[in-house]
Order: sequence, then structure tokens, then C-alpha cells
Amino acid sequence: MKAVFLDAATLGEDVDLSPIENIAGGLTYHPRTNPEQVIQRIQGFDTVLVNKVVLNGEHFEACPELKTIAVVATGLNNIDLEAAKAHDIKVMNVTNYGRSTVAQHTMSLILALATRLLDYNRGARNGQWAKSDMFCLMDYPIMELEGKTLGIVGYGNIGMQLGVIAEGLGMKVQFFDVVNKLPLGNARQLGSLDSLLAQSDVVSLHVPETASTANMIGAAQLDRMPRGSILINASRGTVVAIDALAERLESGQLSGAAIDVFPVEPRSNDDEFVSPLRAFDQAILTPHIGGSTMEAQENIGMEVAEKLARYSDNGTTTSSVNFPEVALPEHAGCHRLLHIHRNVPGVMSAINQVFSDTGVNVSAQFLQTNEAIGYVVIDVDAEYSDVALRALADIDATIRSRVLF
Repeated sequence: MKAVFLDAATLGEDVDLSPIENIAGGLTYHPRTNPEQVIQRIQGFDTVLVNKVVLNGEHFEACPELKTIAVVATGLNNIDLEAAKAHDIKVMNVTNYGRSTVAQHTMSLILALATRLLDYNRGARNGQWAKSDMFCLMDYPIMELEGKTLGIVGYGNIGMQLGVIAEGLGMKVQFFDVVNKLPLGNARQLGSLDSLLAQSDVVSLHVPETASTANMIGAAQLDRMPRGSILINASRGTVVAIDALAERLESGQLSGAAIDVFPVEPRSNDDEFVSPLRAFDQAILTPHIGGSTMEAQENIGMEVAEKLARYSDNGTTTSSVNFPEVALPEHAGCHRLLHIHRNVPGVMSAINQVFSDTGVNVSAQFLQTNEAIGYVVIDVDAEYSDVALRALADIDATIRSRVLF
């Protein structure tokens, strides 16, 4: 494996990347990479690590040796997944490094809004408390969370973790997901987003960035929420229509909102953070830090290294987001061949005919496909012929074939 990291500085100084260095046998670092530098910097490497750098078909066409892209974050909007798939490039991301971290951050935002923490902090500091006729300052109504209903949109790892935390505070938990999920604790699944919005005192969003989630919380959805309710978004910046949210904060339809991700975020020191939500004290804005505890940052290097190792060592692709998923056992005393092909009829028959014609014994075979690609892993006896390998590469629908070990 020969690996390069195009924007290592975007992870900060606390991330330990030595596990990746150990797996890759070294790692070339670039603190940041401008768009015009990408092709030059990835040429000659089979593995590229990125955080924010955009990679597309132009780059893949210029670098035929590229086999794997590891995104050291959860979001994948900077990678052209279809172009990567067309060039037989596996794309993986990190999804487990910050599950508890994001849930913790989300709950801290809920608590801060419910208790009006920032308002009372400001009141204690600016002399407002001293002017109160009471022993305490009670200018801002506080919501008690026990008995209130939390609605979670997207019941994945983070949503589940958040639900467990919320139940510990006495909240009722309900969720909406496009897939039927087995709930944890006493959480219950609702059949529609509209039902969840209408029945929740606090709504927290935990969905991926897709075409179907773009602006999924707009004016109509915000108006379905009970007056005085709270909205949290620590998922993706494109999920909430920010202007509509600002209008509902202005009107009092929502008593508060907390946003950690935004449609447009600063990319450099020269970019100003622009958002209409900056005008509202009842909006808590955090700079995309939901998954940024020291512990979570440390987990990134370990998770990326583990996923790279599984693919490079035995061909397992369960961590790939754009490739058929195959989980593979070890087979001692065998050679492992990988064959990636267009998903068209007759390919498997042609592959097996190759082995029959060349007298190579197949010990095990694993096939998985998606709508465009077939991925077959073949374990053969230790003695195999170069003729068979060349014949595999010559099958019409072949994209790439190689010996793994």
C-alpha cells in the first residue's frame, strides 16, 4: 500500500495517525491541498486519505493506480461516488468514531436550551441578576425535560445513543426512520415524519446528506411542531432550511434551536461565517464540533487503519460505501484473487470456465453485486497459473482483476 493524506492539517494536531502509517508502511502528508494540486499529489499512490478535499472523475481518470479513498470523516459530499465506482475505486468513511460524542453534544445543546443556560450565564455576568427583586434571576422560562417528548429523526447509532441518554433524564423517546428499527429502551417508532414533529417537544436530527434529506425540515415541517418547541441539528447542514428556521424563531413558533452544521461553512480564515441565526439569542450555534472530543479524534486513526487493513489484507469490502459488501474469512494455504466486473449476465459463467479450462481448483468463491458492479473473490489452491489470471483479465466485462495474496 502506498498512501497519501491530502489535508492532514484539517484534523488538528491531536489525531494519532500512526495506526495508518503502520498499516500502509508509511504515509505522505500534505497539510492542505488546493484543487489545482490534487492530480499531481495523488499520482503514484493507490490509497488517498482526505477530509475536505474534493475528488472527482477527472482525478480518477488521471490516476489509474488509485484503488482506495479513505475519508477521515462521516460526510462524503466531497467525493464523486459514482465516478469512483466506475473507476473501481473503493470509498470508505469513518462512522463509529464519534457516536457517543455526537450524542453527548446533542444532549448538551438540549439541556442548554431547556435551562436557558446561556441567557442566565449572560445575566449573571452583565449585572442583570443584581437588579432582580428576587434572590435569583427568573427572567427566562425553564423547561423541565422529565416527562417531555424527544423526537429523533434518523435512528442510527447516534440516534439510539441519544435516546438512551434522554430516557435517563425521564424523557419519552420516539423516532422516525425510513427503515424499521428495533428500538432501545422504551423508544417507539412512528410511521411518518409529520406525526413525529407534531408530537415532540424537542426534535433532534440525525440523518445523512442525500437528495431526500435536503431541506427536509422546511417551513411546513417547522409549522407542524408544537409552538414553543426546540429543534436540534447535529447531522448535515443541508437538512434544515435556515431562513425558514430564522422566521420561526422570530415569530416564537420555536422557543429555541441549536445548530452544529450549516449549508455553507467557512473553508479558510478568509471566509466569514454568515447565517441569519446569528441574530437570535435563542439559537445556539456551534462550529461543527459535534464529533470533536479528544477521545473521538483519537478513534479516527484506529478506525481508518482497521478498515484499510481489512480490505488490503483479505479483500473485505464491508466498510466501503460505493462497492458491493463482501465479508471474507481467512483460508490458509490458498491464493486469493479479486475480480471486479460490470454487473451483466454471463460473467460468473465465464470466470468459472477459465478455471475449468486451466485446471485450477477453486477452494471458495464469494460474490456480491450492486446495480452496476460485481465483486467476486476467489480462493484457489496454492498452485495456480498465470494463464488463468490473464484469462480473467480478458473477460469482456472485467474492470480489474488482481492477486491479493
